[in-house]
Amino acid sequence: MSPALIVLHLAGAVTLLLWAVRMVRTGVERAYGTALERSLKRARASRLRAAGLGAAVAMMLQSSTAVGVLAAGFAASGLMSFATALTMLLGADLGSALMVRILAFDLSWLIPFLLLAGGWMFMKGSGREVRQTGRILVGVALILVALGMIGEATASLRASEVLPAVVGYLSEDYFTSFLIGALFTWFVHSSIASVLLVASMAEQGLLPVGLALALVLGANLGGALIAVGLTRGSAPAARRVPLGNLAFRGTGAVLGLGALWALDLPVGLAGPSPAEQVVMAHVAFNAVILLAGMPLVGLAGAVLTRLLPDQPPARGEGMLAGRTSTLDRSVLHSPRLALASATRELLRMSEVVEVMLRPVMELYETDDRDRLKARVKELRDLDLDVNKAHSEIKLYLVELNRGTMSADEAQRSMILANFAINLEHVGDLVAKNLYKLAVERCEKRLVFSDEGWRELTDLHAQVLTNNQLALNVLVSGDRASARELIREKERMRDLELRSQNRHLRRLQGGAVESVETSEIHLETIRALKQVNSLFAAIAYPILAESGDLLESRLAKSE
Repeated sequence: MSPALIVLHLAGAVTLLLWAVRMVRTGVERAYGTALERSLKRARASRLRAAGLGAAVAMMLQSSTAVGVLAAGFAASGLMSFATALTMLLGADLGSALMVRILAFDLSWLIPFLLLAGGWMFMKGSGREVRQTGRILVGVALILVALGMIGEATASLRASEVLPAVVGYLSEDYFTSFLIGALFTWFVHSSIASVLLVASMAEQGLLPVGLALALVLGANLGGALIAVGLTRGSAPAARRVPLGNLAFRGTGAVLGLGALWALDLPVGLAGPSPAEQVVMAHVAFNAVILLAGMPLVGLAGAVLTRLLPDQPPARGEGMLAGRTSTLDRSVLHSPRLALASATRELLRMSEVVEVMLRPVMELYETDDRDRLKARVKELRDLDLDVNKAHSEIKLYLVELNRGTMSADEAQRSMILANFAINLEHVGDLVAKNLYKLAVERCEKRLVFSDEGWRELTDLHAQVLTNNQLALNVLVSGDRASARELIREKERMRDLELRSQNRHLRRLQGGAVESVETSEIHLETIRALKQVNSLFAAIAYPILAESGDLLESRLAKSE
């Protein structure tokens, strides 16, 4: 095989590996994201528990970076202390390394079973969890396929005349190898893929174990840099968590590189094969960082708080509401362009509404009354921006309607106006109902039952998902998406009824937590259902026009 073909096959295999890892993570987030996030939030009582849950979730997501971003968000919102969030991220790094250990086993015999089961579940499954579980199984199968392809492609490199010279140079320059490992991992945004690639090449005899370890140490540094980059625009409290992780892993990686250069490390004890030695060294490195870092997270928090202090938020800072309006009156003579301008402004308005709606469950968990009231005041200010956008869009469309429009353009104008009204109503429900309930729960020191809290977070997550689907319908006018949105509304109604029935059963059983939070629980369910119905309303005129909507649910009278 020519060198160009070898490189092409290797690049294709690595791309498949990266895509498969992302496929698994996407499936887990869509099917179990809410449950995993809820589990992580409960880890704040114990650092040891935080490390364990961080490791478990990272193994499921196949990404410590995803856990790092979540932990940073928890720290920024006050749901978790810096020390607990950083411990969770250190545990996630170990979990990611353990996932590499599992994937490094020869599991090729599982590929047909995973593809068969996963493909059937994804194509034939009726529920979202079943379909996404199928996606996860197919993703794992593709990871194993990609690893086999990498092994075949790298085996062909043995005959290369250039590779020995490159490997010989890098074997004498661990520092350059270290930087290459860090840059490659940062570039592909996956330490799992990076370490698996290095281990596969070491197993093929293409890389000496010492050089492979230098690359893996660099991969650990590069993996820590990913979360730092993803949170660079966040609040200082959020940025401190990945920076603390970078400090621990970066220091450990540099010290490990020095030990690799100066000492004759007993890597043979890690396993009989080069791949096992590389992978187990990666696991041992992250285990040591976790054990050594846990007693020091408090000190790290104090140092980083001094270096990166909190700043009082400015009015509208980081919010979408401060943008210049997209309503262009110079195109009012052209209804097509004017309607596109109004649609863009509606999307901007909906983004502000989502900023208000998304942190509701976090507010329900906040026990610091002063912090909660400050956060609620900041978010309630956004409702004024929503009201302003609603008025401007409505007046803009009224002015447009004074001109000459086709029947389709007039219908589109009415759809946009009604959706603006609905978004304004959503803003009121969130600001005046849900925020009020969050403050009431905090002041009364109430705690939801585990089952009740799970029901509320599931409903909230479903509303956020349906909001995105509603925006897709708004922009595309697609009938299939509109039908799906109505089906999701029906699913939301079923979730609401099940939650109410379960809540009543808990009350009948005398559950103290359910009795104390009964009013807040039921009012929250009612508000979320109303919000979801307002989002779903965008689908009705589209389906009515296509004849996909019945005029009434009532049976015909005889």
